[in-house]
Amino acid sequence: MHDGASTQAFAPPLLGEPYLLTPGPLTTSAEVKQAMLRDWGSWDADFRAMTVELRRGLLALTGDRRGDYDCVPMQGSGSFCVEAMLGSFVPSNGKVLVLANGAYGLRAAETMRYIGRPYTLIDKGDYLPPRGEEVAAALDADPGITHVLAIHCETSSGILNPVAEIAAVVESKGRKLLIDSMSAFGAIRLDVNEIAFEAMVSSANKCIEGVPGFGFVIARKDALKAAEGNSHSLSLDVHAQWATMEKTGQWRYTPPTHVVAAFLQALRMHTAEGGVAGRGARYIRNRDVMVAGMRELGFETLLSDTWLSPIIVTFFCPADPNFVFSRFYEQMKQKGFIIYPGKLTVVESFRIGCIGRMDEHVMRKVVEAARQSLAEMKVASAAPPADAIAERAKLAA
Repeated sequence: MHDGASTQAFAPPLLGEPYLLTPGPLTTSAEVKQAMLRDWGSWDADFRAMTVELRRGLLALTGDRRGDYDCVPMQGSGSFCVEAMLGSFVPSNGKVLVLANGAYGLRAAETMRYIGRPYTLIDKGDYLPPRGEEVAAALDADPGITHVLAIHCETSSGILNPVAEIAAVVESKGRKLLIDSMSAFGAIRLDVNEIAFEAMVSSANKCIEGVPGFGFVIARKDALKAAEGNSHSLSLDVHAQWATMEKTGQWRYTPPTHVVAAFLQALRMHTAEGGVAGRGARYIRNRDVMVAGMRELGFETLLSDTWLSPIIVTFFCPADPNFVFSRFYEQMKQKGFIIYPGKLTVVESFRIGCIGRMDEHVMRKVVEAARQSLAEMKVASAAPPADAIAERAKLAA
């Protein structure tokens, strides 16, 4: 990260609303909001051209120079699109090894259970990363596994999982990799020339800084062709959506037209910022400034610097009996910042996101708001309880 990053602050939220320090939905620019003021006909040639621009723009972020991949936008939330990917690319006689170290890996496993497809699970708990040697052992032990699902950034803890390491193992074992890059794609490099994957999924309202309403699957064209007839669902059939777009240029069912318009504006701003590298650099700077400031206040992160993603950071709640998270949340909201509750099961925690239309100047204000909130709550120390430190020691081990 260069030292002179973010010399000019972004304009604050248009209507004075709080910053969303969450992994999405997130704070968007005035330009993105403005793009939603016009109505579009979903079957009209102008909107079909917008869909083409959207697909091409997203494919460009993957480094696919040979034309092996295609992009299929899908209506709905991120979880809709994860289910669409699993149900479309895993045939009924396939089997998925789900790698979980938080809520989103476990949700993928639950999805497999719902759609009635065979799966097995490596569950690392709240925050330990799945490693290549574990994946290799699981694949060697079960030749019936056809696919592996990995979470790129697990926002339960904020950990950036070692996807490249996992991908290398999956490829060496002749299996197919599916990636949930929901909160990472667009800010963390995921190049098809470096990481072999069958399909990946992400969402409009994450690192591209659009608004909620659709996600997208980027997949090998041969995998898209082979997916015909696999899906358990009419509306979540990625092959059918792709085939329709290829034939007519249209979405099969009513598209989120305003959201697409907003996303195209967000995508142009992403390009102007320097693409994946530029967006990622700002988020890294956001994280570094915020984490350094919070540590100066006495807070401690769940993860060591090795595993900290630039997407969202988990902090332990202070041991001080005067600290009550619900009060801290409201104090931070009153000062203009909406933070995120923790999802750890063993110790209390909270999370602060680094993504969205904000820069290091905003992150310094976040730290100052936290300092003031602690003082108002009469919290003498932000140090975590001993059991939190013991949990973190397990990660280091």
